[in-house]
Amino acid sequence: MTHADGTRDGGEVADVSAPRPGAHAVVVGGGLAGVTTALALADAGVRVTLLEGRPRLGGLAFSFRRGDLTVDNGQHVYLRCCTAYRWFLDRIDGAGLAPVQDRLDVPVLDLDRPEGRRLGRLRRDPLPVPLHLGRSLATYPHLSLAERAGVGRAALALKGLDLADPSLDDRDFGSWLAEHGQSPRAVEALWDLVGVATLNAVAGDASLGLAAMVFKTGLLSDPGAADIGWARVPLGELHDRLARKALDSAGVRTEVRTRVTALHRDGGGGWGVHIPGETLHADAVVLAVPQREAYDLLPDGALDAPENLLEIGTAPILNVHVVYDRQVLAAPFLTALGTPVQWVFDRTEASGLKEGQYLALSQSTAQHEIDEPVATLRERYLPELERLLPRSRGAEVKDFFVTRERTATFAPAPGVGRLRPGARTKAPGLYLAGAWTATGWPATMESAVRSGVGAAGAALGALGRSRGLLPDFFEEAA
Repeated sequence: MTHADGTRDGGEVADVSAPRPGAHAVVVGGGLAGVTTALALADAGVRVTLLEGRPRLGGLAFSFRRGDLTVDNGQHVYLRCCTAYRWFLDRIDGAGLAPVQDRLDVPVLDLDRPEGRRLGRLRRDPLPVPLHLGRSLATYPHLSLAERAGVGRAALALKGLDLADPSLDDRDFGSWLAEHGQSPRAVEALWDLVGVATLNAVAGDASLGLAAMVFKTGLLSDPGAADIGWARVPLGELHDRLARKALDSAGVRTEVRTRVTALHRDGGGGWGVHIPGETLHADAVVLAVPQREAYDLLPDGALDAPENLLEIGTAPILNVHVVYDRQVLAAPFLTALGTPVQWVFDRTEASGLKEGQYLALSQSTAQHEIDEPVATLRERYLPELERLLPRSRGAEVKDFFVTRERTATFAPAPGVGRLRPGARTKAPGLYLAGAWTATGWPATMESAVRSGVGAAGAALGALGRSRGLLPDFFEEAA
């Protein structure tokens, strides 16, 4: 007996190479890019199968259990200007679980002041751009008066850059900042404060094109563009449970623990997608996997220069998790200067912790720490937290652990733009999605969702299906 999924009783592999009625798309990869692609295709009436090798959806933005805690592998935030990710949250009925600040407000503690710890804030006023940040910049205590004035001039120069100019990708942001009068202190206390968290690179290692995109879009496009949003629940609640519920409601067949081993062109002009025990026929295939995995699956001739995928570097993120027996941080998050600590988030309520406080430290650009032993990291970060948070000095550490994402993002180095492929390949019916593809954004949740919508749009066009249901931000990648 042959089942609807193409398998036969006894484990025999069924021949499913003949096309079935209606368009069928297979999406390989169940991260944000893959889930978005599947939802967009299904909303347009395409029959979709989503295949994910892990036992869960969500890619690198996921949760796991540690004792009684539900732990995110890392802290993920987004901005109000991230219209694609906000659309995704709406689509899975999760927007209320990851709200955005009413108004940008970031506490910045400097531990290296001669007079001791000093608190500054980056926040906006209800004024038009660029006046919305004027008062915050004018009173920012971590820069001198001359440095603050210089930041304003550099911001205006940045606003004048043309993001469509490909030459921006060939330059590094740090050199551009130096040319525009930015002192090392201004870079550390302002530009890298934002850039490291969004680009996962310091200014000197980042493409000017990507950095300009981040600052122009986030700080210089709309007064509320940089307001910060984050999940008040575990990421798995959004990117796995609610995403799977939305996929089920859309009629998507979702298979986890299912790894694609190969692709081939079949005799009917479509694709055969090989998984253990089964070969799926597809009229369209979207590879929504990391660039190295995509390289391994791509057939010959699909890209002019497939080796470019292997030249896209990766950058790690280290996350340090500390559970105290009492509250030591009153704010939902803060960032710091003069310490290895970058951003600290309160994850107590989201994790389900009933007593004490659970803090997550998100450490980008962690190339020199990513493989260090937990004991070494504990010796480094607990004293730094005591410097940063005086209440922690008498608190008991109930748990200390780390999570490591060695390939958390693609490296936004100068020249990376010409390595990032668009959604279309030269193989008819085969498309690419992922934060590393040519979305114009750095490796963020926003980029992943945009890539998924772009791949779905390209596939729908080739299948002769309407793209009218795609969200307003849709722009097809070449």
